[in-house]
Amino acid sequence: MSAPSASSDKSGPTNRFFLHSLVVSNFAAGALPLLGSLLLIDIGSTFNTTVGVTGQINTLYSIAAVIFAIMMGALSIRFRHNLLLLTGLLFNTASALGCFLAQDFPTMMTSYALSGIGWAMISPMSITLIGEHYPTEKRAKAVGLVVAGGALVYFIGAPIIALTANIGGWRYSVLAIVIPISIASLLLAWIGLHSTQDNNKNKPSLDLRTYLNSFSQVLSNHSALACLTGDFLRAGSFIAILIYSASFGRQRFLQSRDTASLIMLVAALCYTIGSMTCGTIVSRLGRKKSAVFSALLAGTLTTLYAFIPYQPLYIALVFGVCLFSGIVASSANSLSLEQVPKLRGTMMSLDTAAINLGSAFGTIIGALALITFDYEGLGLTLGTLGIIAALVFTLFAKDPTKTR
Repeated sequence: MSAPSASSDKSGPTNRFFLHSLVVSNFAAGALPLLGSLLLIDIGSTFNTTVGVTGQINTLYSIAAVIFAIMMGALSIRFRHNLLLLTGLLFNTASALGCFLAQDFPTMMTSYALSGIGWAMISPMSITLIGEHYPTEKRAKAVGLVVAGGALVYFIGAPIIALTANIGGWRYSVLAIVIPISIASLLLAWIGLHSTQDNNKNKPSLDLRTYLNSFSQVLSNHSALACLTGDFLRAGSFIAILIYSASFGRQRFLQSRDTASLIMLVAALCYTIGSMTCGTIVSRLGRKKSAVFSALLAGTLTTLYAFIPYQPLYIALVFGVCLFSGIVASSANSLSLEQVPKLRGTMMSLDTAAINLGSAFGTIIGALALITFDYEGLGLTLGTLGIIAALVFTLFAKDPTKTR
């Protein structure tokens, strides 16, 4: 099985680059998807494809991420977790190089999908390694920093990618931004993780029954299943902001593209701040209460934002949703990490799959609600998912680190 639970007498990894490498790895994992979102029209112009067709690079990315995240549940039992993370970074780098060199759209799609595989390896293994090497009382803060690293790419990377694209097109952005970040993250992870003791080292060969048993242990644990369900729902709820709020502002308040972009940049910063403050909040409230209250507040504010006729209040609600979503992302990850200590790799891999599936579900349900009931129906529908997530955490999830 995977690593045993880290005891509270551990002081943390001795390599001072350990946590830095995890933060930068998650930052790098989001660079190419961000570019694909921002420059979809530019990529389509290169390959003579419509926006709708070009957007399928994100569909293939999501499919690859979900499938490989589920596979990681088994791979994390057999292989060293730091090696899996490094492999994910290799996929991420290969994806960026492939997109830069792509001469036709099928090659572009295939290369882009590799970053989905990379993300499915980087995200769960980052959290799993924190669980293995940090004491219980320090994990929430470390998880918050890693989640913040993934969010920070939207705040820092978006304007830089837009600027470099204006200079030399989307390929130049890949060459000047995404590829260097990918290579730098790989080198830093090699330094930060290579010499770190791995509890999965030298595992004997395991059969299919062992792999299936690992999934069974996670999915038969009612609290672990509640965490997976809660993460599925809160990820779907956040789509109301991540995908649809900018369009709402531009249509209802006639915001310019620059204004909408600026609002989303500040919203990304709010999400990052929420993630970074999670450690302090968890130390006071605990993992479960932090996840419950932040999911409830994020969901409630999401149900309200589309009904607000005043632009300043709408913007404040968007920032509030992002702040509480950052808190719930980190606190829910911290809660999931503690559910099945002997199978952390499997648990976090399934959690990654649940989050990605939740995002896809939120996108589909949000689109149907928008078509049928306009933005008010969208906000109410997706906001309710967040409220239900809080209810699931409350009723069925348990914090194993709490003494009874």
